[in-house]
Amino acid sequence: MVLAIESLILCLAFTAMVYIMSRKPINTLYNYPPRIQERVRSLEEYRDKVPTQKNKITAKLGALVLFTVIMALLLRYANKCTTFRDAFINGFILWTVVNLYDAIVLDIIWFCHDPYFVFKGTEDMVDDYHDYMFHIRGFFIGEALALVVCLLAALLVHFVL
Repeated sequence: MVLAIESLILCLAFTAMVYIMSRKPINTLYNYPPRIQERVRSLEEYRDKVPTQKNKITAKLGALVLFTVIMALLLRYANKCTTFRDAFINGFILWTVVNLYDAIVLDIIWFCHDPYFVFKGTEDMVDDYHDYMFHIRGFFIGEALALVVCLLAALLVHFVL
């Protein structure tokens, strides 16, 4: 029951985080399909607004550290995990639920169909905005990241918390 409640809360929290970040779509351009990124980078209107590779790496590493710490704290104090095995398994389940929710609800249903996320000058790229396989591949990349985050969180639970 704890996992179900946590999953719901984490999905809501992730939705809020994505909503806040989406208020300035240019800041999350690196989450768009590659052809859209290329087009936006080529448009004069966005030239000085596009995040750099350094910004992308900093944001991704920051999120990795934040998610690892949050996951470890949740696993230890909400789930009462004390062993590496329990923490890793519970963490991987939580991550997978949120990752699946992100891919289906936030990406395929919301992002792909909300005109708010369409950059001026890319309106003709409907097929690229509706590239569901891009988001499905993203789900599997997220699962690979889950292995890293859950491993680190489980190590924190086992040795630190």
